[in-house]
Amino acid sequence: MATNGAQQAFALADVLQAMLTMRGGDSDKKGRATKYLGEFQKSTAAWAESINILKSAADPTDKLFAATTLKGKITFDIQSQVPPSEIITVRNQLLELLQLYAPGPKPIRVQLCVCLAILAIQMKDWKDVLPVVVSSLGSQVESHACILDFLRVLPEEVTEGRKITLTEEELNQRTTELLQDNAPQVVQLLINYAQSSPEAATNPQLYECVTSWLREVPINDIVNSPLLNFIFGALDTDNSMQAAAECISTIVKETRDFDENIDIIQVLLPRILALRPKIRKFVEEEDVDSYKSLTRLFAEAGIAWVVGIGRETSHFRPLVEAILECAARDKDRDVIDNTFDFWYELKQYLVLDRYIQARVELVDIFSKLVDVLLQHLQFPEAESGNEKDLFDGDREAEEKFREFRHQMGDTLKDSCEVLGVTECLTKVLDAIKQWMQKYASMATDIDVPHWQKLEAPLFAMRAMGRMVDRDENIVLPQLMPLLVQMPSHEKLRFATIMVLGRYTEWTAEHHEFLMPQFNYIVSSFGTNSKEILQAASMALKYFCADCKHLLSEQVLPLQQFYEQVLDKLPAISQEEITEGAANVVSVQPKGELYKLLKLFCEPLVHRLMVKANNAVDHNGKLALADHLQLITTFAHIVITIPPAEKGEDDPAIKYWQEVFPILAKVLTNFLDFTPICERVCRCWRLMVIAHRGAMAPILPAMANELANGFANSRQGCFLWVTGAILREFSDDREHVDAAMTEDIYAFFEAQATNVLRFLSNLTPQELPDVTEDFYRLVVDGLLYYPQKFIPSPLFAPIFEAAVSVLVLEQREPLSATLHYIRDVLAWGARPPKPNEYLPQPIVEQLSNIVKALMVAQSEVLVKRILAGMMITFPSDCFADASGALLTLFEMLPDQTVAQVNSTLRLLPTGTITSVEVDRLIIKIKDRLNANDTGDVRQIRSLMQDFTNTYRRRYIAPRDGLGQLEGSRFRFDG
Repeated sequence: MATNGAQQAFALADVLQAMLTMRGGDSDKKGRATKYLGEFQKSTAAWAESINILKSAADPTDKLFAATTLKGKITFDIQSQVPPSEIITVRNQLLELLQLYAPGPKPIRVQLCVCLAILAIQMKDWKDVLPVVVSSLGSQVESHACILDFLRVLPEEVTEGRKITLTEEELNQRTTELLQDNAPQVVQLLINYAQSSPEAATNPQLYECVTSWLREVPINDIVNSPLLNFIFGALDTDNSMQAAAECISTIVKETRDFDENIDIIQVLLPRILALRPKIRKFVEEEDVDSYKSLTRLFAEAGIAWVVGIGRETSHFRPLVEAILECAARDKDRDVIDNTFDFWYELKQYLVLDRYIQARVELVDIFSKLVDVLLQHLQFPEAESGNEKDLFDGDREAEEKFREFRHQMGDTLKDSCEVLGVTECLTKVLDAIKQWMQKYASMATDIDVPHWQKLEAPLFAMRAMGRMVDRDENIVLPQLMPLLVQMPSHEKLRFATIMVLGRYTEWTAEHHEFLMPQFNYIVSSFGTNSKEILQAASMALKYFCADCKHLLSEQVLPLQQFYEQVLDKLPAISQEEITEGAANVVSVQPKGELYKLLKLFCEPLVHRLMVKANNAVDHNGKLALADHLQLITTFAHIVITIPPAEKGEDDPAIKYWQEVFPILAKVLTNFLDFTPICERVCRCWRLMVIAHRGAMAPILPAMANELANGFANSRQGCFLWVTGAILREFSDDREHVDAAMTEDIYAFFEAQATNVLRFLSNLTPQELPDVTEDFYRLVVDGLLYYPQKFIPSPLFAPIFEAAVSVLVLEQREPLSATLHYIRDVLAWGARPPKPNEYLPQPIVEQLSNIVKALMVAQSEVLVKRILAGMMITFPSDCFADASGALLTLFEMLPDQTVAQVNSTLRLLPTGTITSVEVDRLIIKIKDRLNANDTGDVRQIRSLMQDFTNTYRRRYIAPRDGLGQLEGSRFRFDG
């Protein structure tokens, strides 16, 4: 067998001891054991030792680990670690082990079946797989389970397993040989087994096996065979019910092409409808699992035949009624979620004009569905009598119920589209009126009887909010006055606030309802309930955003209210009401902006200075950072509209000029505390984005603070703001002075030079966050100032630094760096079209500069990208890395092929064979020579598949990556 570099010795006793450690409680020892076992699984010793464990009297957990290890070895390592002449020996050993484990345990037996299936796929000369496996395992009863397991996993592994060592042509050939050619034999084998005994006919393994082969066997061959009777008959037996239901569901899914399968559907439909009485039976017997399987079966049939429901509604209506019954009888909400996809799919057809008749015929069913959903939306009654704990302390059940209600909300929206908003809102109105007639007179401040029946329609109304037009004038004018009269109950007030916040766009069009609602929200801030305060803050934000013009006259009372409640709210709620207040201020006359900004923000700035003086510990500094968010909100929402005329002061900028020195002072004093630096920089960045050209008076001071801040703290947040300035004041922006763009580009180069010096003195591992932010910045530099940046002396060093950064293993900095590299490569392979700012000669000049750089740098770039994809990169970076390689193949095909070839041959001895490298290079050349864009793009997939395979079986050496090790970046500028 080949070796994987310098192999570590693995003794059986050590492996078993590591497994024992994994079952212990010492996390440090478990970490070391995990690493040891991972290296064992990739080693050549794992072949023999895994088989030894399986033949020993070891613990079943150890045996399962050994079987799983064998699966990985066969999947990834058999071509590189087992000589071709010995592969048949591996097959024979697996068959012997399957004979040994035919009686069980099942998990080990299944893993061994998977091993044999994966091996069968790769043994291209093994043509008689099925006869050999069946004859080897024998005809004993205990062997049947093993044969069924193998038959079940074989199509799963062929169609979904890892296709590591086979070409697409080889895989297609093996798929035909193993599946299509064997399908008739498998069907007959399963029929014979089902007919062999009553026990066999109710064996769930049989139906799991049928399910697995359904994609390979024509559905007609199953439906028109004795198997269909056995499958439906198995629904009457507890042991096989769920497996049989899943099998029928899968058969149904295969008939989704309605016109192609109409004859099969006519056979299946009456048999499925005949199952409807079982719904009541399972509910009465409280057989939840069977109830769930049956519901799923009905729902899958409905989804598959939804076209038929639309075309032949009366014929398929009983199926829709059965699905509705499943939902209606589900008192404990165990199965209804299995119907949600069906109602959505049916709605998608019924809203089309061509299915209007079906919609008319099914309106009554959707009306009943809404009634069912309103019932299921109700909170449970408090069994203990404690209204504060409706779920008896079961937080998981409470969270599940809340999530479930939101899913039902989506189905309510579907029903709205079928029934119409008026019909659904009328049901909400009727439910509220019904409660008020029955219970309103009994409600007190302490007790609200059956509040659940009132809260559910409120939740439904909130869920339907997106479906309601702003001009709805039938039901909402009746509902809105009722909402602000809700009894004093925490959950009712919460639900009402959430509804009012959801319908603010409607309220903006019906201003006569605004003040009662707004006052209801404002009065809710008098409560001590955290939930209500959070809901009221969110609702206030939406009221002030959507009704800001209507509330503009309330700006002074709003300021008083804002000042009164701000300090009693949690941070997130403070941000929400601040956003609301800022929106109202933003629509005030230009002449009032400065005064109002000062009125609202001066108290905030005063709080800021107090907090800064008191921020002596970590919590105090965090509170200061949180408070900066409020000032940021005003800074980016309140904008002077229309913009100030030339020579006229911008009132918003006039105020922020006064505040800027305070923010700069806070920044200087807390340069060692990242959250505060980030919040100040975020404030300035959003200020630049929002006010754009009007920021010119503040820019010189801001640039100075950013330069000093970055030089003294090395924090990437200072580069965020630099990027925003770069974007907003680029050459192609209107009304930007040319001298200003020159100054800003010079500022960008100064920041870039500072970063390069840091990267020269420190390793990328010491500045991963700065690396990420820097390459996001230079992406902007390349995008907005290519004519200045590409010819500059910094362009080549920045690219060289980018290549050196590819030694990192963190996703974010790698992703940012790879994006930059891809953008640079694009200038060489696919430069942008010329425009007024970049005429054709300039574009060609810039593209040639990039190509020259790539000729010089592509060798080290290819080496770093391949090393990353095969060894160090996180999987999230593979797409960008392979995309960069693809662009290199397009730009410099011959050079890149040669560099990939030479790089792969630098890999440690034993980790890859020359045959594998040669095969990959031939495939790449074939794609390049095809002169077809699609074929060239396939190179990307080839590289990803190849590097994924290598990554699995490669153990990184402890003394580094050898010839693939990255070199340090040096900068002398």
